[in-house]
Amino acid sequence: MSRFVRILLMVAGLLLLSTVAGAQTGGSRIDVLTIKGTINPVLVDYLSRGIEQAEETGAQAIIIQMDTPGGLDTAMRDIIQDIVNARIPVIVYVSPAGARAASAGAYITLAAHIAVMAPNTAIGAATPIAMGGDGEAAMSDELKAKILNDAIAYIRDIAESHGRNADWAEKAVREGVSATSQEALELNVIDMIAPDLDTLITQLDGWEVTMLGGNVVTLNTQDVTINYVGMKPIEKFLYAIADPNIAFLLLSIATLGIMIEIFNPGLIFPGVVGAISGILAFYALGQLPVNIAGILLIVLAFGLFVGEALTTTFGLFTMGGVTSLVIGALILFQGAAPVFKIDPRLIGIVTVIIAGLFAFVVNRAVRAHRRQAATGREELVGKKAVVKVALDPEGTVFYKGERWSAISDQGRVEPGEEVIITSVDGLTLHVVKKEPGSK
Repeated sequence: MSRFVRILLMVAGLLLLSTVAGAQTGGSRIDVLTIKGTINPVLVDYLSRGIEQAEETGAQAIIIQMDTPGGLDTAMRDIIQDIVNARIPVIVYVSPAGARAASAGAYITLAAHIAVMAPNTAIGAATPIAMGGDGEAAMSDELKAKILNDAIAYIRDIAESHGRNADWAEKAVREGVSATSQEALELNVIDMIAPDLDTLITQLDGWEVTMLGGNVVTLNTQDVTINYVGMKPIEKFLYAIADPNIAFLLLSIATLGIMIEIFNPGLIFPGVVGAISGILAFYALGQLPVNIAGILLIVLAFGLFVGEALTTTFGLFTMGGVTSLVIGALILFQGAAPVFKIDPRLIGIVTVIIAGLFAFVVNRAVRAHRRQAATGREELVGKKAVVKVALDPEGTVFYKGERWSAISDQGRVEPGEEVIITSVDGLTLHVVKKEPGSK
C-alpha cells in the first residue's frame, strides 16, 4: 500500500513540476497577426479572435505585424483595449521596411507590451482625424479643443503605462510630428529595432513583460514555433469591401441595377445584382464615417436620371443628376481622414459610365414600353377593317380574314366601306369611318 502511495506522490510531483515549468516558459508558440491597411471594425474582430485564440491555446505571446495609414478612432480604441487586457504579452512590430504606424497606428504601437519597428519605417502623425480633414472648418474652437485634449490625455496615459516618452506622444497628437525607427528608439518611443521576424524572435528571448495585473512574464523564445494566424475568407472579403472606393462602387451598382429592373421588369439579373450590391454597400458604409447627405445626393442623382428618361427636359435632369452624383461622392466621407476619401478619378469614371449607361438602358426600356403592342387585341387599335354588314351603329366588319362585331362611333357606315378601329371592348370593336384621302 505504501508503495502505491509513493507512486501517486511521484506522479503528482511530476505534474506539479510540469505545471510550474509551463507557467515560467508560457508556452512554446508565438502567434503572428497582420494589420495591412486602414483600421476598421472588421480588423477589430480579426484581432480580437486572434488574441482570444492565442490565450486559449497556450501561446506564449502574440506579434502583430502592422503597416497602416490610420483609421477609425472607435476601432483603434477597441484594439487597444484588447491589447491592454490580454493575458499574454502582445508585441506590435511595424514592418516590413517602408511600413508606417501613422495616426491610429501610433496609438496601437504605444499600447503594446513591447513596441518594435523595422528599419526604414515611421511612426507618428497622430492628430485626431476630425481635426485634420474638411470637418475642421465646421467645428467650433471649443469642440476642437475637447477632441484634441482627449486624444492627448489618451496617448499620454498609454505611453506612460509602458514607460515610454509621453512628451513625444503628445507632440505626435498636438503637432502631428513623426519619427523614423532610429529616432523612435533614441526618443524611447519604442523598445527595439528588428530587421525581420526571425531577428525579433531572437531579441525577445529573456525579455520581461509586466502585465496589467502586475505579474511579470519572462519570454523564452528559444526553439519557439511561429504560428501565422490570417484572416478567414469572409473576414478578408468584408475587410476588402469596407473601403470608401468599393463602398461607392457598390452603392452606384445597387441603385443602377434596381432602377433598370424597375423600368424593365423580368430581366431579373440587374435586380439581383442591385439587391446584393445594396446590402453589401450598406454594410460597408456602416463600417465607415459616412455623411448621410452624400448618400441622399447619390440617390437623388439616379432619380434625376430616371426623370430625364420619362420627361422631355432637354438634358436638364441629366445635368442635375451628374452634378448631384459628383457632389454626393465628394462629401460622402466629408470630415474623415484622407484614407477615407474617394479617389476623384474613380468618381469621374463612374459618373461618365453610369450617366451614359443609365440614359441608354432606361431610354430603351421606356421606348419599349411606349411602343405599340405587336400582338394581342391591343394590336387592332389603329388598323383598317372593311364593313360587311352595315353599321347602324352595330354591324359586322372584316379584318384579316376574321369577322368581328363592331359599333360605329360616327353614325351609319355602308357595307364595303373602310373603317378605323379605335378600341376593343371584349369581342366587339369600336370603329370610326375612314376619312377620304387618308392612308
